[in-house]
Amino acid sequence: MEASIKLGKVWGIPIGLHASWFLIFGLITWSLATGLIPAEYPELPGITVWLLAALTSLFFFGSVLAHELGHAFLALRNQIPVRAITLFIFGGVAQISKEPSNPGAEFRIAIAGPLVSFALAGLFGALYLLDQAIPLLAAPSIWLARINLTLAVFNLIPGFPLDGGRILRAIIWRATGSLSRATQIASFSGQVFAFGFIGLGVLSIFQGGFFNGIWLIFIGWFLQNAAAASYAQTNLQQSLSGVTVGEAMSQECQQVSPNTPISQLVEERILRGGQRCFLVAENGKPQGLITFKDITRLPQRKWPFTTVNQVMRPMDALLQVTPENDLMGALQLMDSENIAQIPVIQDDQIVGMLNREQVVHYIRTRAELGI
Repeated sequence: MEASIKLGKVWGIPIGLHASWFLIFGLITWSLATGLIPAEYPELPGITVWLLAALTSLFFFGSVLAHELGHAFLALRNQIPVRAITLFIFGGVAQISKEPSNPGAEFRIAIAGPLVSFALAGLFGALYLLDQAIPLLAAPSIWLARINLTLAVFNLIPGFPLDGGRILRAIIWRATGSLSRATQIASFSGQVFAFGFIGLGVLSIFQGGFFNGIWLIFIGWFLQNAAAASYAQTNLQQSLSGVTVGEAMSQECQQVSPNTPISQLVEERILRGGQRCFLVAENGKPQGLITFKDITRLPQRKWPFTTVNQVMRPMDALLQVTPENDLMGALQLMDSENIAQIPVIQDDQIVGMLNREQVVHYIRTRAELGI
């Protein structure tokens, strides 16, 4: 999930907001300002209630961020890179680049988030005991204590990919020695709980709780999709275990002269030939790479007057892999950098290209062959 707004970095991890965050921030602020705060503290003036509600919402998302940082901290301690942390409509997600290598690491990373939320619930609960006579402090304190406790308990539901599901997977992984089997069971559990949320949502709508029902249905839908996607991702990693880049790369790498006008490249090689990526070379010596994406960044009116070498990315600026590199690692690198292809280099020469379409074809072929 890509963040729309970048907030900064913690431990080198980019922190950002997805566009959907603004919707849930507004809903929580509205709910607090029109419900809990005026109901429990009617003496507070209207503008104060709204400002307090907005501030409490920000503290809530700070708590969600702390929860995700708990996961990230343990991931980094176990030498697992974390690509980013994004806050969105359903809370937050720490995008961990690869699966833990053992059930112990999986357990520690999974339990860290709920432990942070339990600690925050205790902290805000203690603050409430100290400031309950002061409405401006008591209102956010008690709500943040309750919501962090709820966050911790909810995430401990034993359904993948919730934290509780990952804890369940770690336990089954330890017991069976099979990550694939553990993922299958935890994902099935996740989908059972997901459909349970959807069922509760439908029931709530029929009983008059329309908003709560819709929210439960959305949560169930999200969990069901996330569980299925996580299971597919783990299966993919298992099926590609031990596969190298050289086995999946394409050795056909179309070349183009650096002095070729962009308009000519588009008309003769892209529209007619269907190619989307070209090695820029002169006298057999690679100079760079130009892709469909590079061309689309240039206004079309400039195509006739711009040559390939003015748009290409030079060799020293390209991410590169070798034929011996792990295929799954190369895919994760492409995903983290949001690129569709990457040159394969050996002895300072391009020997092939690795692109997403080729990898999909390779995986599909393996599946059809039953290997």
